[in-house]
Amino acid sequence: MDIISRGAIKVGTVVSAKAKKTVVIKIDRVKYISKYKRYAREHSKIHAHVPDNIEVKVGDIVRVGETRKLSKTKSWIITELITSA
Repeated sequence: MDIISRGAIKVGTVVSAKAKKTVVIKIDRVKYISKYKRYAREHSKIHAHVPDNIEVKVGDIVRVGETRKLSKTKSWIITELITSA
């Protein structure tokens, strides 16, 4: 089943799956700092909704898509499980 998202699509790692139908995903990226002519690693954590047809656990790599605001902190939904932990 394809899940529709309407904005950005990102790939991240599940770091917490304690809440019901919600997971916390860590997204790593590399940013170039022109002043020092070097790269720096950054990360951010987002909360994402877990649909009923997808089972995820800590350590899984997932693809998430932006969607409408689902709660105060959730505006992402898991669209695909890429690799299982």
